[in-house]
Amino acid sequence: MADVFSKEQRSAVMRQVKSSRNKSTELKLIDFLKTNNIKGWRRNYKLFGKPDFTFPTLRTVVFVDGCFWHGHNCRNTKPQVNKEYWNKKIERNKQRDKEVTLTLKQKDWTVIRLWECELKNEKLLTKRLKEKLPTTAPIRKWGFCASNEK
Repeated sequence: MADVFSKEQRSAVMRQVKSSRNKSTELKLIDFLKTNNIKGWRRNYKLFGKPDFTFPTLRTVVFVDGCFWHGHNCRNTKPQVNKEYWNKKIERNKQRDKEVTLTLKQKDWTVIRLWECELKNEKLLTKRLKEKLPTTAPIRKWGFCASNEK
């Protein structure tokens, strides 16, 4: 489908778009964490890569990656206009994600990357977080330990 704007008009419109910093997905995860009584996380924690959520005492960070912006194949929302630009942009995002993950792991942080679409499935989200969050005393206190201990 052809764009309703000229190339110059589209460029002007896109310059005016301001990021909401993935707020809707972050709010969904906040709701999940509160509902499941998972405590100890912080937002806007000053750390390389700007994680969405940080568990400082567990040295664990969580990134909620938007499916479009980070190149997940869960849905068919590939841009039809300016494909080369978007493909490069998404590839740069994926490369930056790898660099951030590697850097944080080298500094002994556990990195959890969740896809936006995973927030829609609470069972899958619970499973992913149980697999990745360190099984330490605070997590047992939350009732969220992957082991059978009580």
